[in-house]
Amino acid sequence: MEINQAKSAVAAAVAARSELLTGLSRDLFEHPELCFEEFHAHDVLTDLLASEGMEVERSAHGLDTAFRAQAGRDGPLVAVLCEYDALPGLGHACGHNVIAAAGIGAGMAAASVAEACGGRVLILGTPAEEGGGGKEYMIRDGALAGVDAAMMVHPADQDLDGFWAIAIQEVNVTFTGRAAHAAAAPQFGLNALDAAVLSYQGIAALRQHIGSSERIHAIFTDGGQKPNVVPERAAMQCYVRSPTVGSLEVLKERVTACIEAGAMATGCRPSIEWAEVTYSDLQTNRAMSEAYAVNAGELGRTVRPREEAPDFMGSTDMGNVSHHVPSIHPMIKVAPEGIAIHTHEFATHAGGMGGDRAVLDGAIAMAQTVVDLWLRPELLRSATAEFTAVGGAGSSGSTARSRP
Repeated sequence: MEINQAKSAVAAAVAARSELLTGLSRDLFEHPELCFEEFHAHDVLTDLLASEGMEVERSAHGLDTAFRAQAGRDGPLVAVLCEYDALPGLGHACGHNVIAAAGIGAGMAAASVAEACGGRVLILGTPAEEGGGGKEYMIRDGALAGVDAAMMVHPADQDLDGFWAIAIQEVNVTFTGRAAHAAAAPQFGLNALDAAVLSYQGIAALRQHIGSSERIHAIFTDGGQKPNVVPERAAMQCYVRSPTVGSLEVLKERVTACIEAGAMATGCRPSIEWAEVTYSDLQTNRAMSEAYAVNAGELGRTVRPREEAPDFMGSTDMGNVSHHVPSIHPMIKVAPEGIAIHTHEFATHAGGMGGDRAVLDGAIAMAQTVVDLWLRPELLRSATAEFTAVGGAGSSGSTARSRP
């Protein structure tokens, strides 16, 4: 099949399923589920793929809410990734309903021309992006074996070829002190809450002396039970971010020192548990992102380079994928510029008309980029050469040894 004919065919395939795909997005929006608990999303998405005649592996790679489906017999294997977990209290304020529906649409459209184009497409359902690291667990179980390139789109307030996704690791800390009556015998107590507060203050002071692209966020998850009892237990959770996995390790040591200092000052014992998964920095493949930008441009979208939005920063386990295969993670506009993700206001757009349009445009642009990778051998060669040149196919920097 000639490339322009194939691109027209995948666009028509998405258009023919427009109500199905936008309805899917809104269904997921109305049923938000937290990481590793996306059972409704898993069932709805896999049932849809099965209804299209695709062979679907449910609960794939040892994760209850992961899945995979593949089409095509020969040729380059391109993976389209779906996310579908939501945020506590905010629902789909990150727009993962759009990600899932656009990914499913792109995968089904590409599947419809796979054999005619001599290519293969893999649809991966990846749970728990919001802190669980589902993609990393799947990578370790071989989800990317034989994959030549990977992609997904993420909703935002603007169209970008990627975003500044830096490395992150979560740490949970529990302080153990000694209870005592706060009025009658405070001298016998060891205040675990004070240990947590002093640790937090140390981290707050540390923030003045870290790199401009590094971030530390912390909350208290336990601060005691009653004011008249010296808290014998307190807990906090921190996210520690740095541009690369290497620089993250250095920052983690400094954060650990703050925690240990707070515990030492109060005579309490700290239990420091770093999350099993580290999210790597995202390596955007320029050859692939340029192809995506052209395809999105044909739909009326102007995809700008991420350098024009330097403040758009975050982290994603798609970064781990990008260290294993050439990858793109473009941002697709669903809301007016200035409306930040992870807010109630952004959620209304992700579940509204802006989200609907992004589902269809994202599906078409990705499916057409899959076609480019199949029918333009020089593009895949360039993407692979670029990936190798930046040190791809290396470790994602994870420390996990088991699945949740």
